[in-house]
Amino acid sequence: MNSLIVERVVKNYGDKTAVNGLSFEVSEGEIYGLLGANGAGKTTTMRMVLGLILPDAGDIRYLGKPYSKEQLSMLGYLPEERGMYPKIKVSDQIIYLAQLRGMSRKDAEQNLKIWLDKFQVPEYYNKKVEELSKGNQQKIQFIAAVIHRPRILILDEAFSGLDPVNVELLKATVKELRDNGTSILFSTHRMEHVEELCRNITIMHKSNPVLQGPIKEIKKRFPQERVIVASDGTIDGLEAVAGVNRVIRHEHGGYELKVQSPEAGQAILRHALAQGPVTKFEVMEPTLNEIFIKTVGENQ
Repeated sequence: MNSLIVERVVKNYGDKTAVNGLSFEVSEGEIYGLLGANGAGKTTTMRMVLGLILPDAGDIRYLGKPYSKEQLSMLGYLPEERGMYPKIKVSDQIIYLAQLRGMSRKDAEQNLKIWLDKFQVPEYYNKKVEELSKGNQQKIQFIAAVIHRPRILILDEAFSGLDPVNVELLKATVKELRDNGTSILFSTHRMEHVEELCRNITIMHKSNPVLQGPIKEIKKRFPQERVIVASDGTIDGLEAVAGVNRVIRHEHGGYELKVQSPEAGQAILRHALAQGPVTKFEVMEPTLNEIFIKTVGENQ
């Protein structure tokens, strides 16, 4: 059974449609990517999944059941905007929020200490939120979202404000939650994080789902339009090779070529080899970022 099923949901605000006929399913132990530009309908979708607002049409099911107070304890949410009270101690806030989700005070306190140790910040237990850096506030807010061991977790820009070391720490934690069976709805503007974490995605544009499915299958629908080639020296005359539209010389050596079709790759390789040994050659699959720009751009 899929943990979360969103089926043909519609949400209108007056004469404006915020979400129009959106459907997707998140299985147990899956990170599902929900993507779109600002105003596409992502936040409205997440609010409907959380039960904060109700859809005007369609259906949302949690482990096969409709939303109710019973579902409240199985949901976790990390919003994009930080929402912790700055002048209240970390422990007081998180334990209170965990109790609202149905945990006992003792279990919440124990779980909080485990999480603070995991993030290597046990000293934050008695600190006020305003005493922490923005990145560490984000870590505390993440703990607040998962303290009660939710079955379904909604992450909205989970890694914003974090330095690269803490991004990796949180990514590893999200993967661990996934591997332990948590179903995660993941929204971000960072496409490289989606490529790393998600198997299936929906791209929304102006309230409509415009591209859905497994990332691997989606990539097959888009042409390979980039070739990377490098050697120890320069490679002259790449602009003149048939099928090459543009040549970009990288500062660290090597060339990135925009091509009309992947077939141009073989001519590029032959041309490069004629001038000496080639240290790198690759016909690149499209990145999710390129696919996103093409999809949203074509639907303006």
